[in-house]
Amino acid sequence: MILSRSQVVASGAFDDITSRDIRFFEKAAELGELTVLLWPDAVIKEVAGEPPQFSLAERSYFLNAVRYISKVVEADASADCDSLPKNLGVDVWADYRPTANPVREKYARENKIRYHMFSCDSLNGFSEALPMPSASGERKVVVTGCYDWLHSGHVRFFEEVSRYGELYVIVGHDANIRMLKGEGHPLLPQEERRYMVGSIKYVKDALISSGDGWLDADPEIRRLKPDIYAVNEDGDVGGKRDYCTALGIEYLVLERTPAPGLPKRTSTDLRGF
Repeated sequence: MILSRSQVVASGAFDDITSRDIRFFEKAAELGELTVLLWPDAVIKEVAGEPPQFSLAERSYFLNAVRYISKVVEADASADCDSLPKNLGVDVWADYRPTANPVREKYARENKIRYHMFSCDSLNGFSEALPMPSASGERKVVVTGCYDWLHSGHVRFFEEVSRYGELYVIVGHDANIRMLKGEGHPLLPQEERRYMVGSIKYVKDALISSGDGWLDADPEIRRLKPDIYAVNEDGDVGGKRDYCTALGIEYLVLERTPAPGLPKRTSTDLRGF
C-alpha cells in the first residue's frame, strides 16, 4: 500500500532568493510535497509599492530548479496574497516570520488547512545537501567558481553542464576569492555559497575548495577524478586548459547563454562591482 504524501504550499514573491528562502523550502519540504505559489509582478508591485527585481519568468525558472520544490504555480494577477486557489488541494500551508500573519492563519483554519509557521531561529544554519541519486556509469563533470550571488545565469550554466554527466560544483573558499577578486569579495561566506549551489537540482554535490589561485580546486579535482572540467567563456583563464591536458581531463568551454526568454545575468552586474 502506497501512502500519499501531504500536499504543502508556500506562497510569496521570492524575488531575490536568499539562503533563508532556500532553508525555508528545505524545511517545508520535510512536511510533504512542496508547491510554491508564486505571486505575479503586478501583485508584488501593489503590495510592496515597487516592481520586483526579477520578473515572474525569471523567478519561476529559478524556483523550478530548487531541489526541494516539486512544483511552481504562478498565481493569477488578481490573487489575494492571504488566500490560496481552491484547486491546489493543500493539506499544509507553510509560512515563515516575514510573511506570516493572522489573516493567513484564519483562512487556513476556516478551510481545514494546517498552518505551519517556521520561526526565524528554526531556519538558521546551512545543512549539508544530500547528493542527488547517481546514474550508474554516468560521467563526472566538475565546475568551479565563486557563485557569490546565485542567479538564473548560474542555474542555466548548471543545467547545461549537467547534460554531460553528474555535476560537481567546487565553490572557492573565502580567502582565495578575496585574493583573486580583492577586498569586498566574497559577499557571502563559503558555507552559505556552498549551501545555495547545493540546493539546485542539477548539482550532484557542492564542495568547498582547499587549494589556492585559479586552480584552488586541484585537491578536490584529484580526489573526484572527473571526466570533464567545464567552464563558461569568462572562466577560461588561469591555465585550466593545460591543467586538464596534464591530467587527461576533457576541457569544455561553454558560451554564457541565458535560458530562453530570460536576460543575461552576471554577479558583477548585480553586485555593482
